[in-house]
Amino acid sequence: MDTRESKTPEEELDHLKEVLEPEDPDAPDPDATQPEAKKPPPKSMKRLLPIVIVVLGLLVAAMLIYSGSAQ
Repeated sequence: MDTRESKTPEEELDHLKEVLEPEDPDAPDPDATQPEAKKPPPKSMKRLLPIVIVVLGLLVAAMLIYSGSAQ
């Protein structure tokens, strides 16, 4: 790991060239070729997320109601 504060002008130029270079569609990222990235998420997650959101909402509402009446 490089811990230097500043880069030389050549390093800055190399970094800018690397960052500003457009992606090559013929050579995708390695992650795009993994089979896990291609299959859809399980259907149980689609059902679980709204349930978790509702439960957390009820919990927050209960905490707000009971914290106001605890005086």
